[in-house]
Amino acid sequence: MTARERVLVSLEHRRPDKTPYHVDFTEPARARMAEFSGDPDFESRLGNCLVTLKSEPRGAWKEVLPGIWEDQFGVRWDRTIDRDIGNVCNRPITRENLDAYRFPDPDDPSRFENFARTLAAAPDRFRVSNLGFSLFERAWTLAGMETFLMAMASEKDYAHALLDRILDFNLRIIKKACAYPIDAMMFGDDWGQQRGLVMGPALWREFIKPRIALMYARVKSEGKRVFIHSCGKVDELFPELIECGLDAFNPFQPEVMDVREMKRRYGDRLSFFGGISTQKTLPYGTVGQVREEVRGLLDEVGRDGGYIAAPAHSIPRDAKPENIAAMLEVLQAQ
Repeated sequence: MTARERVLVSLEHRRPDKTPYHVDFTEPARARMAEFSGDPDFESRLGNCLVTLKSEPRGAWKEVLPGIWEDQFGVRWDRTIDRDIGNVCNRPITRENLDAYRFPDPDDPSRFENFARTLAAAPDRFRVSNLGFSLFERAWTLAGMETFLMAMASEKDYAHALLDRILDFNLRIIKKACAYPIDAMMFGDDWGQQRGLVMGPALWREFIKPRIALMYARVKSEGKRVFIHSCGKVDELFPELIECGLDAFNPFQPEVMDVREMKRRYGDRLSFFGGISTQKTLPYGTVGQVREEVRGLLDEVGRDGGYIAAPAHSIPRDAKPENIAAMLEVLQAQ
């Protein structure tokens, strides 16, 4: 099977010849692994099954101050501590300026200028268009985390109005992206922390669920699959996400949910993408423990398909290179 065929079969809840897998790195982890392997181009030989496309316009990021990067929405990110994402350090939207605030142009053709070339270069991989910071995260980065959470509780009209503008923007991006021969849309929207939902289930159902249902339905109407990346303990939402049309859940963190139990409960209706511990095993485990964990996931969670093996997040800086190598060895030796 090709990598793409493995993912498609797995998403149909049938076991492919090998469990598909995908491994991403943060910048520090990538640098450490390149040094450890003696190969600066090691990622090209991983055997990843997915290829990801981003719909950001040309010039979406610019460094406006040393270490401070501004995105297409005017949000500024301090990357002096976290070089991969950064920390938000301004607030472009307030209740007073929401109507006047101009969103970026979702129809800017430069957003998709690399799609055809990237897709042509990866004909045998599963093609995913990634729409990160897709709803809740986009709202709080624009309006401020504390401010937006308070608005969800006490200024509901403002919170709904902001989310509706984000939704309109997203639906236009989805339409454009799905015109290309992609296989899935991946939505990034962290709703959880280590113990549960950031905003609680009632507010999630009021503000988030109706809008993701519309986005997922738009993707499904184009014949594509729906993936979501949401960090944290959000497994209480799985039945409702399935109801909304979700096909695959990522990052499937073993630190906050029993991955084998989740597979038992929902594995006939939902696929999982992730599961390899980035908070415990990769940074603190032994090579033997890494091999045991990865083999166990392939055998148990991947038994009947419905699984894309992966670290539960982009590999962090503190992951031991020898543990990363052990994980890759098991994944590649299937």
